[in-house]
Amino acid sequence: MDTLNRMATELVDEAIDFADELTIDVHALDGDAAVLDFGVEVPGAVEAGLVLAELQTAGLATVQTGMEQVGAAPLTHVELGTDHPALALLCSQKGGWELTTDDFEGLGSGPARALVAEEDIFGRIGYREEEQFAVLAVETDQLPDQAVAAQVAERTGVPETGVFLPAFATASVTGSVVSAARAAEIAVFRLAELGYDPAEVLSANGRAPVAPVAADEATAMARTTDALAYGSEVHLTVDEPVGDVVDEVPSIAGAEYGRPLDGVFEDVDWDFAELPVELFGPAKVTIDVVGGETHVVGETHEDVLVESFGL
Repeated sequence: MDTLNRMATELVDEAIDFADELTIDVHALDGDAAVLDFGVEVPGAVEAGLVLAELQTAGLATVQTGMEQVGAAPLTHVELGTDHPALALLCSQKGGWELTTDDFEGLGSGPARALVAEEDIFGRIGYREEEQFAVLAVETDQLPDQAVAAQVAERTGVPETGVFLPAFATASVTGSVVSAARAAEIAVFRLAELGYDPAEVLSANGRAPVAPVAADEATAMARTTDALAYGSEVHLTVDEPVGDVVDEVPSIAGAEYGRPLDGVFEDVDWDFAELPVELFGPAKVTIDVVGGETHVVGETHEDVLVESFGL
């Protein structure tokens, strides 16, 4: 199998070829790094969000949409599944790179993280890459500039000509879609945080509603997190028993569970480091142990989503 970054670069090339159809804009920076606007200065789109979710997982996941009701409202849902959870979800899709310069702030996700591999999860999985390409999806309300591309190139050891920065705002159609595609990822990451070996997760499938696009980034962050914490459903197949931690995987384990998260975020002045990690779990999870037990934990909470989404 090729490296995550090489596989993602092939998908970037396809996105550039079909930029008009995806309603994305492509910008070349001075050092020839490429910025792909998936939803910052453009509104974003559902198909663009599906392509970006595939990019974030380096093509190791299948991503699709469906329709389900939340309350009495039919809403688009996103389903993502992979048979390579450790690589696709934790080494690639997960957000973990805080990008900051004098004039820019953003959160990076995608396979470029594996070129740096400083997060604990890479040590646990035993994975890192060396490549000539780096694909880093950036969640931000402004397009990355030359300083950002230079920082990514320096940290990854990749020439700027090989740096690709798909960018999207949380408060965009793309942002809502990409967030909904994270249900499986947060379940696998939560298990890993509880001490379970992510290499023992054989497959992961998750589904969550696409939150209505908010008017600002803060509200969008709360809504998209609500979509996962109160509306997501995940199925994991694992090779070894999970043990007593199974009840701690879903978001229902959090003490703040039961109300829209904008109020919870305001209580800590939007300082996410002050939030209990249990909030960032899926709503409901089925964990199938091969040759063993099947656990079903958590629950969806439609009334909270109806309030959060303004339905």
